[in-house]
Amino acid sequence: MAKALMVQGTGSGAGKSLIAAALLRIFRDKGLSVAPYKSQNMALNSYVTMEGGEIGRAQALQAEAARIEPSVHMNPVLLKASGEMGSQVVLQGKVHSTMKATEYYAFRKEAWEAARDSYSRLSKAYDIIVIEGAGSPAEINLMDVDIVNMAMARHAKAPVILVGDIDKGGVFASLYGTVKLVGKNRRWIKAFVINKFRGDVEILRPGLDMITKKTGVPVIGVLPYVSDLGLPEEDGMALSQSPKYRTGISAAPIRVVVVRLRYISNFTDFDPFYHEPDVEISFSASGSDIENADLVIIPGTKNTMKDLAYMRQLGLDGSVRKARDKGAMVMGMCGGYQMLGRKIHDPGCVESDCVETDGLGLLDLDTLFGPEKRTRRVEATPAGTGWGQKGLGPLSGYEIHMGESVGEVGLFRVKALSRGGNPGRDIEEYADGSRKGNCWGTYIHGIFDNDRFRRDMLDTVRRMRGLEPLQSCIDYGAAREKGIDNLARMVEENMDIPFIEELLHL
Repeated sequence: MAKALMVQGTGSGAGKSLIAAALLRIFRDKGLSVAPYKSQNMALNSYVTMEGGEIGRAQALQAEAARIEPSVHMNPVLLKASGEMGSQVVLQGKVHSTMKATEYYAFRKEAWEAARDSYSRLSKAYDIIVIEGAGSPAEINLMDVDIVNMAMARHAKAPVILVGDIDKGGVFASLYGTVKLVGKNRRWIKAFVINKFRGDVEILRPGLDMITKKTGVPVIGVLPYVSDLGLPEEDGMALSQSPKYRTGISAAPIRVVVVRLRYISNFTDFDPFYHEPDVEISFSASGSDIENADLVIIPGTKNTMKDLAYMRQLGLDGSVRKARDKGAMVMGMCGGYQMLGRKIHDPGCVESDCVETDGLGLLDLDTLFGPEKRTRRVEATPAGTGWGQKGLGPLSGYEIHMGESVGEVGLFRVKALSRGGNPGRDIEEYADGSRKGNCWGTYIHGIFDNDRFRRDMLDTVRRMRGLEPLQSCIDYGAAREKGIDNLARMVEENMDIPFIEELLHL
């Protein structure tokens, strides 16, 4: 059975996910077989495993840090907020149902059984499991239904490292308050880590000594604030905190605007653009930003119908059309792809109480929602229309969507590598994507991770603007790997790793 270590936080956004990823890389580089685990995650950023199941994107990144293939058992319970309808509950990679909060808490026994089963499977296969908590373990109104923080620490007999975010202020109060509020579970908290510190650590020293005296828990690390690790963020908090990103521009810039939807999902699809030397990218719900963009992207969404209504409410549908008319490229990803079509039909009210709505009409396709959710890893080959047709080879990606689109579809030929979420169906190859003029769309998440395709598309935008193409190709995979290594090095330099090794009896 594996040894377990748990990273909890005093609140959301404390840095649990990335610290867990760093520890996984550190242990893996010491020759240990390691795996991530988070029993319950609430996120709209998700990933599809080779089993065809859906997990939180953070656990996929952690698996990458551990240099292993992601599995549904690394995140057995995934909650995807769907607005007033509640949250879609994904159990061991498959959609179970949509529940409101009170229904989910009544479902706790089944969720806990799935969590324990998945943990048991991982524990038999690896030396160390690095477990991530969620939010705060001191939510006193939820302790009796907890399956992700102290309940998991007890089950796995995992020593807990509690992370506090000093950038938010009140870090000592949050550490002290957490220890006091978790009651008898405080015995599992073995160390504190203070994250996102700016300045001279010596100024902090009296506070470090005092919090240890008051709680009996040592501070084993003070991690510096790092503005850009070059790694994906876990959730949409990052977009609201830093709505605009800009790379170091070394060529005439291409302005990329991703429409900031209410239920935006998988916004990490666009992380590769941050590494391009000629891209300025922002997430915006401003009509002016959209109308003056060179490339407008309507991203994925957990609720296509509601986000389409939201765009109309703000007048952004008109802004997208104006951008198209001015010569900008307009792209739709997944739910955004559906929005670009003529009609969206939802006769079973899968997403909302609206059975039919008009799309933006920029692509010649219609979408019909049904009860099945498609989750699969895929390879795609450009069909030879427009950019990307010259010797790119297969493009890798994954699909996570409700609904099927029909009409002028055939931008890519797709081969399914996994068949999750499609009971009774056995589709090996099929058409995906549509293009009309300077508008196109696809269901394939992760398509921009493919370096030559991404560069080819950006060079097409450059030509549309009368600029010379760059043609140089950034290796996004290598950039991610470098980011993980840099993260691990930073944590190793600023955290007492021998203390953790002693906790685990390594």
